[in-house]
Amino acid sequence: MEDRKARWYGGRAPGSRSAATPVGARLLWHAPALWVCGDWQREHVRTMELGNARIAVLGPCSATEHDIARALAAPELATVARTWAGSHTVVRLTERGRVEVLADTGAASPLYTVSTPDGPVWGSSSLALSSLAGGRVDTGWLAAYLRDKHSPAADRSAWAGVVPVPAGHLLTLGTEGGPTLAPWWSPSKRAPREASAALRQVLGEGVRVRVEGVPATSDLAGMDSTTVTLLAAQHGPVTGMTAHPAGVTSGGDMRYAQALNIPGLTRTPFPLGPRHLPFTATDVPLPATDEPAPSTAVWAMLSDQLGTMAAAGSVCHLTGDGGDNLFLSTPAHLASLARSGNWLRMLGDARDWARLRRQSPRPLIAAALRGNAYRIGRADIGRPKWLAAPVPRVTTTTGPNPDRALVAELRTVARSAYAELQLADSLGLALHNPYFDGAVLDAVVSAPVEQRYSARRYKPMLADTFADLLPTEHRARAAKGLMVGDFHLGLRQNRTRLLGLADGRLAALGLVNPVPLRTTLHAAALGAETIWPPLLSFLAAEAWLEAVERSPGTEWTHTAPTPAGAL
Repeated sequence: MEDRKARWYGGRAPGSRSAATPVGARLLWHAPALWVCGDWQREHVRTMELGNARIAVLGPCSATEHDIARALAAPELATVARTWAGSHTVVRLTERGRVEVLADTGAASPLYTVSTPDGPVWGSSSLALSSLAGGRVDTGWLAAYLRDKHSPAADRSAWAGVVPVPAGHLLTLGTEGGPTLAPWWSPSKRAPREASAALRQVLGEGVRVRVEGVPATSDLAGMDSTTVTLLAAQHGPVTGMTAHPAGVTSGGDMRYAQALNIPGLTRTPFPLGPRHLPFTATDVPLPATDEPAPSTAVWAMLSDQLGTMAAAGSVCHLTGDGGDNLFLSTPAHLASLARSGNWLRMLGDARDWARLRRQSPRPLIAAALRGNAYRIGRADIGRPKWLAAPVPRVTTTTGPNPDRALVAELRTVARSAYAELQLADSLGLALHNPYFDGAVLDAVVSAPVEQRYSARRYKPMLADTFADLLPTEHRARAAKGLMVGDFHLGLRQNRTRLLGLADGRLAALGLVNPVPLRTTLHAAALGAETIWPPLLSFLAAEAWLEAVERSPGTEWTHTAPTPAGAL
């Protein structure tokens, strides 16, 4: 298979003593250097100059040339750029010679920095930057990931010496001193109708700037992916792919997909057989990514699905990932209701949510009275018995504000999902997750809580916002399929190989204890009730370490890279 490089971008601070750039990079600016790596759509790499000032918009973005010109001249970059739809990073070199890098709100386009003897370097790939810091995995980050992948180690990445830039912050680099960070985003507040209008506009524009003028495909399954598919079909032909068990051609997602008959949409099934079971080995090597990818366990299925689409000519593939996090979140608003003294609403909502989950409302009420919105409705699965290493301080969100809990959760999931984009890049396909866009997050959290949370309706804000687009039966849908049985079966069929991983790379690093880990793997293979998240994290991390070992890493050169516009 052709070795395709992941797309990423980065740059140096003004006054850097060296102009080292990645081998194969395309240089957008000199002094200070700004580059892109990999194959990008021309529309997703835009630059503009005015005197000594320059600006670059990297990634799919709804900004017009006029908008970019306004941002170039604006006293504060974020005041203009904050409303742009899409997933992108905005970089500006000011007349005074400072570099400003605007990190997106949702963390879907994550940024990192690394200190070098020649000055700081920033980039969108922690893996690529790690070679400037010795290429060492941060075992503390890994320990926190194995404990709970949704509570990452604070101020750390998966690579030692590579530091994440917080989402929604402005990174400023000057000729003197180190990089500085300042928050530029805070949630907006809108009335229900205005919030829906904002969501419709930014999600629609986020889809448009990705699919317009290129062959596009999409997942076609639940309400989230169906919505982005229907939006994409408004701007050109799109092929929607629905995964289903081989031999089962009706019911489930297939039933809803078959009900869609609109201009521009071609439906295609993707039958799943034994070779697609979770944990199944495939002849398509798992590529190295910034961190363990969420889809590692189903790489056999995902690589076949994305490879099939790429072979058919698709350039852009849309998913519905992130929709559950935005529109099907936990009842975190109960803490806010308790704090404001809205006892009747809090008790009523707690009963409704408890009835939906077939549990007592007491734990929800108790959590609401404690005032920690992030923990409401989340089971504390505890520390895995097989985790052997101490876990460093982790990033946690506390307090009764449900918006803070939603933002923290979405940012963690979106940053992790960036590894999925890198997986797709290795297959020659650009993967896009519009629900992780910063402007979409801003629109959702701007809505009143009663518009977003409901135990009686499935994803009410999404269904109401796109009521004229989604067919009635799709809006009435109340759930989607689960694959727990497939995970047990896949683990059982691949048990020998997976048990061998208990004595693998993580054990050699002192992070896991092989004996209780093998016991856990055995029990899951036999179909016992399993706490899957930490076990899946272990298997993903082990596969990731193997992929990293195979990867040659990013090479850097002091020779002149490919100039902008060159073929």
